[in-house]
Amino acid sequence: MGLAELKSALPDFAADLRLNLESVVDRSGLTGQQLWGTVLVCAIASRSPRVLRELGPEARTRLTPEAYRAARSTAAVMAMNNVFHHTRHLLSDPEYGRLRPGLRANALRDPGVERTDVELWSVAVSAINGCGACLDAHERVLRSAGAGRETVQEAFRIAAVVQAVGTTLDAEAILAE
Repeated sequence: MGLAELKSALPDFAADLRLNLESVVDRSGLTGQQLWGTVLVCAIASRSPRVLRELGPEARTRLTPEAYRAARSTAAVMAMNNVFHHTRHLLSDPEYGRLRPGLRANALRDPGVERTDVELWSVAVSAINGCGACLDAHERVLRSAGAGRETVQEAFRIAAVVQAVGTTLDAEAILAE
């Protein structure tokens, strides 16, 4: 089950996705916690029931309970923040940028894991949700903490592949009806 099930479920026309999924998981330069936290937040952000059903339990076995909880908290908070900051960025009235957001994000104040891991997961979710303001903010924090561009890119590579796998499998399920 899990990753192997997703790879085998991909149709032949999506063979590149199969290879990319294998590549981003099996040959990642991220730590195990960074990798599987990123996989989990991307599975959640993809909104694909199939992807989450397959990757969620596998991530749970590969993460500590604290990291599993922190990744889920990150996905939840970033789902809210991405909509808020993306919208504020898109509005042409700059006064919205001066208003207090008034949104709680206490879950990320002391996540129980390294702050850089949460920032990396936030980049991945922000890539899926298309929030440039959040991407810039979290990338700056990661870079100032010493993360290289390759590490940051690895997060959004995983996001791109997990999102594409979800889109493809969900579309195939509907087209097969």
